[in-house]
Amino acid sequence: MFVFLVITMVVVVAAVTLAVVGGGDSAALPETAPEQLVDPLPEDRPVGRADVEALRLPVTVRGYRMADVDDALGRLGAELAERDARIAELESALAGAEATAVAGPDLFTKPGEEPTS
Repeated sequence: MFVFLVITMVVVVAAVTLAVVGGGDSAALPETAPEQLVDPLPEDRPVGRADVEALRLPVTVRGYRMADVDDALGRLGAELAERDARIAELESALAGAEATAVAGPDLFTKPGEEPTS
């Protein structure tokens, strides 16, 4: 009876071991594709606040994927530089318009009259 229990126990342990390991050539867990960036920043229009809030970077074992983070930060940096340049251009145009308006003709004189100081 003891020999029967030992043989049964060996068979059960072998069956469980084969089931856990995968039983040969078949893999226990299939390889999965790495997680990819689902909704990148739009290429056809400027980036808006909603785009940045909706951006979700994929996570890997060691954190975020560096290529995706570099792409997103590079795009945001370029957008900010472009907007800063546009703001500076508009501010200088406004300052030029204000300077012209201050040094311009006196609006209270009639045409042909000399302005009085």
